[in-house]
Amino acid sequence: MPLIPRQFRQIALSFPETEERVHMHHPDFRVNGKIFATLGYPDKSWGMVKLTPEQQEELMNEEPGVFVPAAGAWGRKGSTTVHLKSAKKATVRRALEAAWRNIAPKALLATYKSPDA
Repeated sequence: MPLIPRQFRQIALSFPETEERVHMHHPDFRVNGKIFATLGYPDKSWGMVKLTPEQQEELMNEEPGVFVPAAGAWGRKGSTTVHLKSAKKATVRRALEAAWRNIAPKALLATYKSPDA
């Protein structure tokens, strides 16, 4: 079953201290004021997760039709677009959690227990 933007949003907002804002006319998701994911670029069928290059490579190898590097330097640094219609909810949840963990403060990480753990 394809993932829809509402589900991406729900998953992103499920992480502690996450807030939704708007950046460049697109919804974004932040922890500690820093973006870890966005929705709606280049269109409504895509999201973005801010990964490390290693995380990006792993997800692209696992699901090449779903995860694609963002354009330019952003993509080379790990920003990864997610084709929602091709994505599985569990995989997107894992990618969003990794992106959230990459940004979240250490004190917050110490108190968070992943539901998948």
